[in-house]
Amino acid sequence: MSSTSITIVATKRSNQGKGPSRRTRAEGKVPAIVYGPGETGVPIALSGKDVKAILNAPLGRNTVVTLDIDGVQSLAMLKTFDHHPLTRQVTHADFYTVKLDRKVAVPVPFHLVGRARGVAIDGGVLRQIFRSLDVVCTPDKIPAKIEADVTGLGLGESLHVRDLVLPEGVSVKLDAGQTIASVFAPEKEEVKAPEAAAAKDAKAAKKK
Repeated sequence: MSSTSITIVATKRSNQGKGPSRRTRAEGKVPAIVYGPGETGVPIALSGKDVKAILNAPLGRNTVVTLDIDGVQSLAMLKTFDHHPLTRQVTHADFYTVKLDRKVAVPVPFHLVGRARGVAIDGGVLRQIFRSLDVVCTPDKIPAKIEADVTGLGLGESLHVRDLVLPEGVSVKLDAGQTIASVFAPEKEEVKAPEAAAAKDAKAAKKK
């Protein structure tokens, strides 16, 4: 579940734009914006190490952090970030404020576990439709990942959203009947008909 153990200390920036952002970076800080539902974005400056700490946390960008802006604290999550293509240093970040009683929609990694019966016994191929699923829940209930056991999935069978076992208070932003994984028969190599093969050989002989 989400953790608020990371506290980020930031300061307000008086100006926005490329010029002020460059000056912020020259001071060794990362320019960022923090906003929330119905709120005007507030420009802030923070350490790039703090952004990396979020990305390296178990929940990554889904981690709830305590954002301390000039002594005023609020809960927030990292929305987006940019980095330099060569140095990989964080160059900008966006945060949005959250409340523990207000639901959010976030992507969560989706993993399949086990070996499908249709693969092990019938030689089928397992296809995973989604690598992540958008979930809806309060920030304190965001799971680190969603797993689905496909051991019992036979050839020609599919796994749907309604088959998922989700944590309490967590739902997926997809229709219940949406297919998320399936086992299908591998494509068979086309076998040439004897007549077609003979005709091709005869045509090749005439050319000689």
